[in-house]
Amino acid sequence: MSLECERVRATVLEAEARIREHILETPLEYSSYLSQLGSCQVYLKLENQQRTKSFKFRGAMNKVLSISEEARSQGVVTASTGNHGAAMAHVFDKLDVAGTIFLPDNAAPAKVETLRLMGAHLEFYGKDCVEAENLARKTAEKRGLVFVSPYNDPEVVGGQGTIALELERQLERFDAVLSPVGGGGLIGGVAGYLRSVRPEVAQIGCQPINSAVMYESIKAGRLLDLESKPTISDGTAGGIESGSITFEICRECVDDFILVSEDEIRAAIGLLITRHYMLVEGAGSLSTACFLKDPTRFAGKTIVLVVSGAKISLETLREVLRERDTQ
Repeated sequence: MSLECERVRATVLEAEARIREHILETPLEYSSYLSQLGSCQVYLKLENQQRTKSFKFRGAMNKVLSISEEARSQGVVTASTGNHGAAMAHVFDKLDVAGTIFLPDNAAPAKVETLRLMGAHLEFYGKDCVEAENLARKTAEKRGLVFVSPYNDPEVVGGQGTIALELERQLERFDAVLSPVGGGGLIGGVAGYLRSVRPEVAQIGCQPINSAVMYESIKAGRLLDLESKPTISDGTAGGIESGSITFEICRECVDDFILVSEDEIRAAIGLLITRHYMLVEGAGSLSTACFLKDPTRFAGKTIVLVVSGAKISLETLREVLRERDTQ
């Protein structure tokens, strides 16, 4: 077992004890349609039903609960394209913590509106999540406040990894887990924990071709500063902070990556709506899109697709359904 995986396992166990009373144990839903398509057993881990409709609530709650009451009273700073921000806004409200959320100028309008409705204090800066994160971190340092990264933080990774503990309780045996990847906090927690306790389970990262920074970085052996193209998977878009702990975790614990096109992501959203009557955002459909790219690859196996979030804009939803109707 690698040192990185052992560290993640320990942090996940601490997170489980700290946040269990605050989070939902999300359903694990069997998909008859996808199972028949791939001649395998497919389960959907429905993090789109977690509080704030995203897995991000796990890491946000774990991080804020891990800091001292004195630090909480002084205020917390974070940065997010939306889902992490919504999770932090809910945590701020639930724990009565003053906080500021930095977002890039191009953050998804539907997610920005949600944050405003939650009463969050927002600051906008930069063209992607890395620029917003950098300013947020500098602001926190200048003011002596705690900064909460959306992914580059052991407690955030540990919180996301509690998904893996739930999978252990919900499913006796499984052969692979497909997880969306942006900054790597989700797959870092899930893959890091499972690699330490179930090393035989394959860990597969799912990314859009238009923004595959983690995949390209691991292939290159170092974190790359790459510009992302527009993608419907806005929750995983953008760069990765220099020195992020998630890079080493992914390099050691993730077995493979699958990349998908924008058309493939849209098709997966449409399928989940029509076959599972389920609202899913672009990033949330990545694992399904990657499975659909080559279902026979998983023949005879039991696999888990992590459905990471639900927040899709009405405009995007209309586009997806219109395209599906014309096919």
